[in-house]
Amino acid sequence: MKKLLLFGVGLLTLIACNKNETPEGSLHLTGNVKGLSQGKLYVKKIEDTTLVVLDSIIIKGDSHFDTTIPLKNPEVLYLFLDRGQTNSVDNNLSFFAEPGEMNIETTLKEFYASAKITGSKNQDLLVEFNSFKSKFNDENLGLIEKRIQNTTNFNQQTADSIEEAYARLLKRKYRYTANFATTHGEYEVAPYLAITEISDINVVYLDTIAKHMSRQVAASKYGKLLRKHIYDVKKETLNSNK
Repeated sequence: MKKLLLFGVGLLTLIACNKNETPEGSLHLTGNVKGLSQGKLYVKKIEDTTLVVLDSIIIKGDSHFDTTIPLKNPEVLYLFLDRGQTNSVDNNLSFFAEPGEMNIETTLKEFYASAKITGSKNQDLLVEFNSFKSKFNDENLGLIEKRIQNTTNFNQQTADSIEEAYARLLKRKYRYTANFATTHGEYEVAPYLAITEISDINVVYLDTIAKHMSRQVAASKYGKLLRKHIYDVKKETLNSNK
């Protein structure tokens, strides 16, 4: 009787533990939008160039949220905030989701800017890349400002100098992105960056990135998209040379 009782307790404990575990092939997303007392959150993904809703979460009183959605492979998802009475451009937060446990902590005031996202190595790498991209954007804005200033009292030598600086900056961005993707071929962020940031780079570099992808990454959504893009570019080049 005692053994039977212990077996029953053990079975119940196992069931309880299993309930707390994230189901295989899914994302358990938790988080908090500090300051949000009422509104709605949407988790979306891009499917055939269209944003589709995976789940909607009603916020009423408690700013914390908790949802589980199907997700077999790492993929960029979007957390949209419906503020209700007020509209804001700061209502869209993209994140590189991975199956398992993830958490998003942010605020109503700075929904995108103050977001802290944990639980995804791909997201960590994307943040690292975006840190470089932010510096590139700042330098690019500086060049745009110089272009505008040069239109007031146009000087061809200055214009040429600005364009040369932009070409060097763009080349540096492309090289950094290609190297970053090649170095992290075991993560889905590699083909994602190749497609979204440097799809028009020389196909030789895209080939190098593809060759450094792990089998798992090559079989992922972005791995397949990259390989298809490389195939299409090579096919177009071949046809144009006929």
